[in-house]
Amino acid sequence: MMRLFLLFVVFAVAASSGTPNLVAQDAQPEVSQGADDLLAPYRATAEERWSDDIAAFDELNRTESNPDDAILFIGSSSIRRWSTMAVDMAPYRTIRRGYGGAKFTDMAVFVDRLVSPHRYRAAVMFVGNGVVGNPDDHTPDQIEALARHIVAVSQQHQPNAPFFLIEITPCEKRFDAWPKIRAVNARLREIALSTPNTYFIPTASHYLKADGTPRAELFVEDKLHLSEAGYDLWSSLIRQRLDDVFRAIAADEQ
Repeated sequence: MMRLFLLFVVFAVAASSGTPNLVAQDAQPEVSQGADDLLAPYRATAEERWSDDIAAFDELNRTESNPDDAILFIGSSSIRRWSTMAVDMAPYRTIRRGYGGAKFTDMAVFVDRLVSPHRYRAAVMFVGNGVVGNPDDHTPDQIEALARHIVAVSQQHQPNAPFFLIEITPCEKRFDAWPKIRAVNARLREIALSTPNTYFIPTASHYLKADGTPRAELFVEDKLHLSEAGYDLWSSLIRQRLDDVFRAIAADEQ
């Protein structure tokens, strides 16, 4: 399962650089028939912890109207806490669906309920949990399988909507686990390299000082979540990547 899409590796240079990987739109990944087996170990815990949050999104979807060209942001607390997203990401219009300390397991369990109520120009995901330096951290293999499932669900729902994976940010609170987090980031990049219409947003290097340690001014006092300056930088990097991809897609369609 981990290597189903390696036939697309010819697009590696394009996806890892500022040039988007442009691939045939009819070659979309399919949701694995083994999805139930993949999600079974995590479903009960995810539903017990996050059912109220997801139910709140369900209600919001019934009362809130969003344009079909909005950018859907899903993920953990860095998305949830991004209260200035609508302003920061302008002129892109946005839909924000982030919740608490969600892990890739939680996102995979709930991805259908997060994406299927919406039409969107693109989906963007950031999940910063699951690898924090604990003995029960998820492995890169587990996270890759879960992330591929999430991408596949989105692309089955909207085959022509690009999916963006944001690199996990280095922060002081979890810096002891940075080598493990980097391994996960490498897997996220590999997914973008090997999956049609999927893109990696590199951010980590911008949050590190010259000595390779996190820039404290980009985080709040908990040394984990982004500060206002951190979000300013984040939004600039994300918006530039969206600009580059959409521009390349438009040029390819001409």
